[in-house]
Amino acid sequence: MSGVRVAVVTGGNKGVGLAVVRALCKQFQGDVYLTARNPKLGEEAVKTLNNEGLSPLFHQLDINDPASVRTLRDFLKEKYGGLDVLINNAGIRFKAGDTTPFGTQAEVTVKTNYFGTRDVSNELLPLIKPNGRVVNVSSMISPTTLGTCSPELQERFRSDSITEDELTKLMEKFVEDAKNGVYKQRGWQNSSYGMSKVGVTVLSKIQARRLKETRKGDGIILNACCPGYVRTDMTSTDAPKSPDEGAVTPVYLALLPTGVDSPYGELVSEKKVVPW
Repeated sequence: MSGVRVAVVTGGNKGVGLAVVRALCKQFQGDVYLTARNPKLGEEAVKTLNNEGLSPLFHQLDINDPASVRTLRDFLKEKYGGLDVLINNAGIRFKAGDTTPFGTQAEVTVKTNYFGTRDVSNELLPLIKPNGRVVNVSSMISPTTLGTCSPELQERFRSDSITEDELTKLMEKFVEDAKNGVYKQRGWQNSSYGMSKVGVTVLSKIQARRLKETRKGDGIILNACCPGYVRTDMTSTDAPKSPDEGAVTPVYLALLPTGVDSPYGELVSEKKVVPW
C-alpha cells in the first residue's frame, strides 16, 4: 500500500486529538490513524467517529513506551513505506490545585510532553515522505513561560544553534532542580506544563533545522502550534474554544499545500506565526 497516503495523530482518542482526527478524515486524502495508549479507549473513539460517517483506523501507541513506538514505526514502514502526516498531539497536564509535589509534576509532565514527543519524532521523522507535514502540538504558554525565566535561560532556549542534546540537558536540569526544590533560585518558571511546552517548541525548531540540512529539497514542513484555550479534560469547561475549533490550526499546518515553504520551524497560533 505504499501508494496510499497516511496520517497519524498521537493521543487521538479525546479532546483536540480526536477533533484533529475528525477533521483529517474529512479533508485528508488517505488513511488516518487515531492512536491511543489504551486500546479500549482508542477503539471507542473510532466507533464515535464511525457513527459520524467517518472511517479512521486505529493503532495502539504509548509515547512513553519505546517498544510501542517502534511497533508503530515498523507497521507504517511495512504497510505504507513511510508516513505523510504526523501530528504529535499526545500530552498531559496536572490540574491547577493538584497537591502532587511540584518535583513529581515536573518529572511526569516533562517525561511525556517533551521526552515522549522527542522519542516518537526520532523514530517516525525518518519515515516522513517528500512533501510530508509534521505538527508538534505545543502551547502559547511556552513563550509566556520562557519570558519569565532568567535572562540566561531565555538566551539558551532562544539560541539558533541549540542542539537536541543541549535542549535535553536543559529539560533534565529543570526536572532535577524542581525535585530538589531549587528551581526558582536557578531561574526556572513554576509551571511544569509551561516548561514542558518550552521544550516542545524549541525541539520543533531544532527538528525543522535538521530536516532542512538533511532532507533539503524534499519539501517537508515541520512546525509547532497552539490549538488555543480549548474545553478539554486538561483545561476547563469555561474555555472559549470547542475541540473542533482547537483543531483548526493543527490541521491547517498538516495540510499545507505542496510547494509552500512557510511557515517553517515556527510556533503558530490562529494560523499566524508567534514571535519566539
